[in-house]
Amino acid sequence: MSVIENLSASARTVLGQLGESLVTIGQDGRGSGIVIATGKVLTNAHNLRDRTTLVTFADGRAEQGTVAGADEDGDLVVLDVDTAVAPATWAEQLPQAGDVIFALSRGGHRTRISFGMVSSVDVAFSGPRGRQVHGGIEHTAPLVRGASGGPVADAGGHVVGLNTHRTGRGFYVARPIDEALQSTIADLAAGNSVVRPRLGVALAPPEVAAKLRASVGLPECVGLLVRGVEPDGPAANAGIAEGDLLVAVGDIALATLAVLHDALGAASETFTLTVVRGTDERVVTVTFTK
Repeated sequence: MSVIENLSASARTVLGQLGESLVTIGQDGRGSGIVIATGKVLTNAHNLRDRTTLVTFADGRAEQGTVAGADEDGDLVVLDVDTAVAPATWAEQLPQAGDVIFALSRGGHRTRISFGMVSSVDVAFSGPRGRQVHGGIEHTAPLVRGASGGPVADAGGHVVGLNTHRTGRGFYVARPIDEALQSTIADLAAGNSVVRPRLGVALAPPEVAAKLRASVGLPECVGLLVRGVEPDGPAANAGIAEGDLLVAVGDIALATLAVLHDALGAASETFTLTVVRGTDERVVTVTFTK
């Protein structure tokens, strides 16, 4: 059997394993998803517009789903919905760079499958709210609009990842379904959403802050400029105000938004921020409430 014949046979196997469990997310077919258990569908959080969404199955049946649990920063959501089809299964091993994978989608209410190669692993990307998500799989399988939330599978039709977004360079990034993510997905399916600490501020990156400070004659200082503060949020309660510059968290300089997001992800009840207001520097303690 030739290489092409092997690929074709594998693609048919993957479709046979996953075709019925593949779903369309949203009335307009804006995304894809996959049935992971009886009554549970996994997709990307960015595919939702509110707390409910329409789920359309491969046979054309449409059911209204509701959110069981969400991890918005990790771009994951599990929906409660009447599935009535066999769920997908997780792969025992994750692919490595150079491995062939298959990507599936049902965006626009049409089932599609393509194949490609894992081009890189341990790729970081920004989630819907700007926080860095680490450990992604980058692959070359061509995908059209509406493919996010669809599965990446091995040749046996077992799910190895969940597509999240196109990089803009002809590659797609997927979240690998490793043991840690399987645990998170199980928590979401059980109704336990992931809630990470938030400062309650709108921020401008260092390059914007530098231009604005220079425009009003303030000395150069690297940090994140506070453009807005949520009333009664953790930042407001710590005395942080619009126009302040956040320059460090603990002893780590805030040279990028990603540094702050990583620090917030590791925070428990409190952490300290070094804040510059004009030319005055002070250290504040931010307290997070559960």
